[in-house]
Parts: sequence; structure tokens; C-alpha cells
Amino acid sequence: MKLAVLGAGAVGRSVAELAGEYGHEVVALADSSSSVVNDSGIDVSDALAHKDDEGRVGPEDPETALDADYDALVEATPTTLGDAEPGFSHVRTALERDRHAVLANKGPVAERYADLRELERASDGAVRFEATVGGAIPVLSTIDDYGPETITAARGVLNGTANFILSRMAAEGLDYEHVLAEAQDLGVAEADPAFDVNGTDAALKCVILANVLGDREYTLDDAEVEGIADLPGTALDLAAEDGRTVRLIGEATPAGVRVGPRLVPENGTLAVSGTRNIVQLETEHAGRLNISGRGAGGPETATAVLADVNRLRD
Repeated sequence: MKLAVLGAGAVGRSVAELAGEYGHEVVALADSSSSVVNDSGIDVSDALAHKDDEGRVGPEDPETALDADYDALVEATPTTLGDAEPGFSHVRTALERDRHAVLANKGPVAERYADLRELERASDGAVRFEATVGGAIPVLSTIDDYGPETITAARGVLNGTANFILSRMAAEGLDYEHVLAEAQDLGVAEADPAFDVNGTDAALKCVILANVLGDREYTLDDAEVEGIADLPGTALDLAAEDGRTVRLIGEATPAGVRVGPRLVPENGTLAVSGTRNIVQLETEHAGRLNISGRGAGGPETATAVLADVNRLRD
């Protein structure tokens, strides 16, 4: 398939680099200030080298990529809250042209799910968004395969940065500020880690799960969210004395969407370490499913994007 990739950060960049291995061709690549477009296929290596050297992928305006001759638009711009712009408008443009849209951007799916589905119903294009929940973990495709109506609840560890911090605090007896600084040095946490440590990122993923599983629309405003920034190290010490630890757990259940620090068995399934994620699906007929893997990262998330593109081709 011919792809237009919007966003040249870690995910968009990896999608562009890996597309050829999956049998797809990139005809447009855009960052926040420019784009490069060629309906016969762009030279991805040249575009990314230009980005590294000049700070822009090409000579055109970013909007030019939306007019390219593509089969699927890959929306990998940064997640925004509220009106989810400009990601939502990018997807709308693709669907109004009867093209497919594949999202790594959580904003439109978490904040404007009903609008997104309405646009899809009016289009010959389809919307897919596996990469918005759990990075490389096939959570949404598993729900789709089993049937959302057979899944009664979903919960799990859905933010690698928070999990890295909690794992290190528990293992080394270090305080939050110390581990956060370490995570930033390693590139695991952003310079501004608020989105991860205050629970917003995990909550967005749980809202998406609730939208897929439920019969009503959820947004971030419907979620109960508590982060880990105020969690004292002593809480982890006390938990360890009782054979337990603390993880930032997100839940999408019939009772609603909740995210917060929770006590879990120290050697239990939910006590994944480092940046790993895990999702538990409660099913009506198959018991509990545990799906675990790398929940973030450029190539990891790009793999989920390209798997979605392959499903559109099938």
C-alpha cells in the first residue's frame, strides 16, 4: 500500500524506515514544519537525513502530504487532548477522500471516538489504531478477534516510564526524584514527564479500551486518575514486607475507567518490571488472557502500525 506518514518523531520515523520491509511504499512524509511528497515513492533515507541535518524532512508545507496519492494515512503526530487537533483533522481529511487511516496518536481515539466512528461510517476508508494501546502488544486486535462483547474487563500496566520508576524504587530502595532523574538520563522519561507520571497516558489508553469494549463513549474527563509522583518510597518498603509491590494499574470495566497506584503480589502477573507493559483481558468463555511485551519505542510501536496497515490490505 502507498502510505502518507504524518509525524517524524520516533514512531513516524520508524514507520517510514520499516514500511519497505512490510511491502509498503511511503509517498509522503511530514513533520511539523515541512513535508516531502512523491507519488512514485520518496527516498526515506534522504528525507530523514535532511531532517537530522536541517530540522525538516523536505521542501513542501506539511499540508501538502495530505494531498498525496496514498492508500492509508499514518497519523503519528503528538497526542493532544480536548479537540485532539490537528490529528483529528488529518484523519478526517483521509476519510473524506475515502482513504484509510491508521493512528499511533491516542488523542482522536480517546477524546473524539464517536466523531471518528461517524466519519468512518460515511467513508469507504477504515480506521485502525492498534498502536495507541500497549505499543507492540496486540491488545486491540485480540479484542477484535474474540469479539468486544465477550470481553468483560481490561486492566494492566500501560505506561513504561511509570513502571520503570516504580520497579527501580522497589528494587533499589531509591526515592522517586532520584529514579526519575535516572530515567531521564536513560531516555526512558521525557524532560517533562508529567504525561506519564501523573497517569494521563495510561488513562488515555484505558479510555480507548473502554470505547472499544463499551456501549457508550468515554473521554479522559470520565476517568479517575491518580499518578505516582506523590508515592513515598516507604509505601514500597511496607508493601515488600507483605510480599507485595506497587504498580500503576489502569482499568476499563463496566464500572468505568480508573488509573492509580495499586498493591499487587510481588511475583504476580501484573508485577512486570522495567518498561514492559501487560494487559489482562477478562473473557466470558476463555478465562483471563495475559498479553505482555514492549509497550513503547519507535520500532515497537511502528510494528503495530504496520500490522494494522497489513490488515487493511487483507
